Amino acid sequence: MFFEAIFRRLQEHDVDYLVVGGVAVVLHGAVRMTADLDLMVALDKENLHRFVEVMQEAGFKPRVPVNPEDFAIQEIREKWRTEKGMEVFSFYHPQEMISLVDVFVHEPLPYRELRERADLKELDDITIPIAAIDDLIHLKRMAGRPQDLEDIRALEALRGR
Repeated sequence: MFFEAIFRRLQEHDVDYLVVGGVAVVLHGAVRMTADLDLMVALDKENLHRFVEVMQEAGFKPRVPVNPEDFAIQEIREKWRTEKGMEVFSFYHPQEMISLVDVFVHEPLPYRELRERADLKELDDITIPIAAIDDLIHLKRMAGRPQDLEDIRALEALRGR
C-alpha cells in the first residue's frame, strides 16, 4: 500500500495531520479492507502548502480539475463546500488509480482537540497520529454510511478490550 510512503513524506515535511477513516480503524486493530487514505489536516495556510507539496512530490493530482494550491485558500475551500457540497478534497495517483487520499475541506470536529487526543502509532521510524477511538466513532456516526456503522461496531469492540 501507498500509505507508508505518504506518512513518511508528511512527517519529513512537518505536516500537521491526523489519520481518520478506514485506515485509522485498521491501525486501531480492526480487520477491514480499505483502499483510500482519509486525513484531517490542520487548515492553516502554511501547513496546507506543505501538504499540497507532499502530494505533488508523490505524484498525486486533484481528482477535480483545479489548481491543487487552491486547497490552501480558505475562501476557495468554503466556496467548494457551499456551492458544490464538497466535504473532502481528493488526490489520486495517475499511475495507481486506486491510490486515493481524501482530506477534509473543513473541520467536522475541532481539529486541535482531535489532535491532542490522537493515538500515536509507530511504524519503523514514522510516528503516525491517528484519531482516538472515541473521536473516530463520533466522526463515523456523523457520516452514517453502512460501512461507518460496521466500523463503529468494530471500534466499540476494540474499546471494550
